[in-house]
Amino acid sequence: MTMDAMRSFDAGLAPYAAHSSQSRGRRHAEPGPGARSEYQRDRDRIIHSTAFRRLEYKTQVFLNHEGDLFRTRLTHSIEVAQIGRTLARSLRLNEDLVEATALAHDLGHTPFGHVGQDVLNDCMKDFGGFEHNLQSLRVVDHLEEHYGAFDGLNLTFETREGILKHCSPNNARQLGELGQRFLDRSQPSLEAQLTNLADEIAYNNHDIDDGLRSGLLTMAQMEEVELFARLRRQVELQYPGLAGRRALYETIRLMITAMTADLVETSRQRILDANPQTIDDVRAAAPLIRFSDTMRAETTALKRFLYANLYRHFQVNRMRVKASSIVRELFQAFLDDPVLLPNDYQVDGDPMKQARKIADYIAGMTDRYAIREHRRIFSLDHF
Repeated sequence: MTMDAMRSFDAGLAPYAAHSSQSRGRRHAEPGPGARSEYQRDRDRIIHSTAFRRLEYKTQVFLNHEGDLFRTRLTHSIEVAQIGRTLARSLRLNEDLVEATALAHDLGHTPFGHVGQDVLNDCMKDFGGFEHNLQSLRVVDHLEEHYGAFDGLNLTFETREGILKHCSPNNARQLGELGQRFLDRSQPSLEAQLTNLADEIAYNNHDIDDGLRSGLLTMAQMEEVELFARLRRQVELQYPGLAGRRALYETIRLMITAMTADLVETSRQRILDANPQTIDDVRAAAPLIRFSDTMRAETTALKRFLYANLYRHFQVNRMRVKASSIVRELFQAFLDDPVLLPNDYQVDGDPMKQARKIADYIAGMTDRYAIREHRRIFSLDHF
């Protein structure tokens, strides 16, 4: 593809957006992407990856066997991509890069939601720790096996930058150019900043839906949250007598609309005030994609409510305890006796590398695979 053709993908973008024709490139040089932009190629590679398919059976809050209609990491990632593209279009940012980043941001997540990550990090405390953002990067850089010329998916710098939302200084030093912003406190692209907040908008709203569907939350409880209560009243005024799922969906729809509109308006003004002319100006500025102070306070109150009433509900806690035991016992069994692992995950003579391979193996499991693997090893019924 000619440079003129490549620039056609960037037509209409703001000058400070991430332009595919100006990408910092890939770790391994490749021929051009044909009829696609560089970020479209990234998106396609992510969608065709093994790790992406596994997200169908990795959970957010409710474990995989608890119901067919609760969100999974896969449906969450799709929702983040949808919200992200809408926001990017409104701000003249690169939709393809936002979509690629959104679809890849949870590839390194463990089974059993955040409890899986917390337990695996604790198990790995003597071996370098575990963090799902770094694991997502490890998946796309090393663990996927699709190409003859290189390990991983060989994604662009900009997509990899968006995947890595946070990173400790020690880990950042090992990542070279990709980790430098965590050391000099510069910013990622606006597309990366935007995807991070699209993630927040998605999980705040779909966790309300899942919490009410499960019966762990009630509408009366939700009306303790000012943002929800205010928009619920709007629904009642517009549709008198509307109840049940329709009333809930209308309220959540208004919440997503309110959050995205606030984010666009606030970010647009911050960009105007900062007046960046290039993506390098964006990197040198303060964060430019933000909620207003009022909306930030309301979303913070919502998150605190969900933490106290849903994420720490006693029924969720019971499953957290079970999931914690599964991950911890699997890790210890594999560490004590690596011959229990598939051959590709066995390492001779290097405890650090062996522990990391165990973390790779467990992090790659779906909820139901982890449960089955635990039964295979510990259940007397599996001789």
